[in-house]
Amino acid sequence: MDVSSSSPWASAVLVSLIAFLSGSLPFSLWLGRLVAKRDVRGVGDGNPGATNAFRAGGAALGVAVLLLDVSKGVLPIVIARDALGHAGWTLALIAVLPVAGAAFSPFLGFRGGKALAVTLGTWIGLTLWTIPLLAVIAIVVATLLVEPDAWAVAGALSAMGLGVLLWLPDAWLALVLQAAVILWMHRAELTQRPRPRRRRASTT
Repeated sequence: MDVSSSSPWASAVLVSLIAFLSGSLPFSLWLGRLVAKRDVRGVGDGNPGATNAFRAGGAALGVAVLLLDVSKGVLPIVIARDALGHAGWTLALIAVLPVAGAAFSPFLGFRGGKALAVTLGTWIGLTLWTIPLLAVIAIVVATLLVEPDAWAVAGALSAMGLGVLLWLPDAWLALVLQAAVILWMHRAELTQRPRPRRRRASTT
C-alpha cells in the first residue's frame, strides 16, 4: 500500500503514531543498562535523558544518547513533510507528538524525560539550522545567567518564539504546544523564583 497516495487523514494518523512512538523510545534507559549497566534514572535529577546518561556512563554514552534523542525528533518531520507531503498546521501538530512521546513515554509508564533534545530535533527537521542555532545559543546564555535551569529553558523558549514569529510564522502553533509540554515537565522548578546564577568560588 502506497501511504502517500492514500487519504490525507489516514496518512496524518499513521505519521502521528510514528511521531509519538519515535519520541517515546527511551534510548537513555536502554543504552544505560546495556553499556553502563546502570539505570540513568538513579543518577543526577533522575531524568531519563542525555545529561544523566553522561553521568552514568561517560561522554561516549551521553553523546550517543543525545544524538539518538535528537534523531527521534528529526525523523518524523522528514517522513511527514518529505515522504508524505504534510505541511502547515498538520505538520505543526505532528511536530508536537515526538515531544509528547518523550515526556509521556508508554515505555516508562507514561513518564518520561524533559524532552529538550527531541524538541531540538523537530526544529532541525523543520528549519535545518535557523531555530536550533538560536535555541542552543539562548539556552547556553540563559543557563549562565539564571537559575534554576527551568527558567533558562523558559528563556530559551521565549527566544525561539521570537525567531519563529520573525522567520517561520506558520510554525508558531508547534512551538506553543511544545512549550506547554516542556514547561509542564519543568513545573516543579518553575515554582521557584528565578535568580542570578551564583558563581562557584575558586579553589585555587
